[in-house]
Amino acid sequence: MADRYKQTLSTGVSAQAPPAHRFLPTAALPPDLPHGKVPIADMANAFGVTHRTLHFYEEKGLIASSRIGLMRVYNSTDVMRMAVINVCREAGMAVAVIQELMNDLCSATSQEAADAVFRSALTSRKRELCAEMSTLHRQLQQVSELLENGNDKGDLPLNDNQSEHALTDHERRCLILMAEGLSTHRLARALGLKEDEAKSIETAIIAKLQAHNRFQAIAKAVLLGIVQV
Repeated sequence: MADRYKQTLSTGVSAQAPPAHRFLPTAALPPDLPHGKVPIADMANAFGVTHRTLHFYEEKGLIASSRIGLMRVYNSTDVMRMAVINVCREAGMAVAVIQELMNDLCSATSQEAADAVFRSALTSRKRELCAEMSTLHRQLQQVSELLENGNDKGDLPLNDNQSEHALTDHERRCLILMAEGLSTHRLARALGLKEDEAKSIETAIIAKLQAHNRFQAIAKAVLLGIVQV
């Protein structure tokens, strides 16, 4: 299927035209894409994103679309671009980083060169994740010490029964998936939610656990016994 999409090229129109690529990294395509032009609804369903997300990528010049009547459609090149973008999103890359990667890929003169550029970007992301894991480990240690030592007033450690930390069943399910390493995008797909709805649940969980971000929320949840890892 990847070869079929690579062979058929056409031009779409967007607010900001995407860079021209002779070669793109090898990325798995969804199995249920229709032949030819892909309508926006099929594109969104295949990659597990919203129409708004696709519009956003067009605004950022990452993909382009054309129209058949009133229907927005995507050509084979943009399907391939979206496959690469989706891998980057799953890896937690920022949009600015994805833009830089797609620009760098313009200079690839062979499939091997495109794959090498992609591997380099993934390697950089792996280093970032390792650094984040180190920070998370340090935060876990700090939270653990605070929970063990309490404070001068003899306050009891936080527990998940306190009203300000009471999580709904839906929030607990979300938190378990967060602890398993699912990104917001994958979280939304697993729970059958829109991505902004999943993000709202994450925000509520972080607030209830008095954390600064999702990593601290997961750390506290583990230490409080709310979730098991």
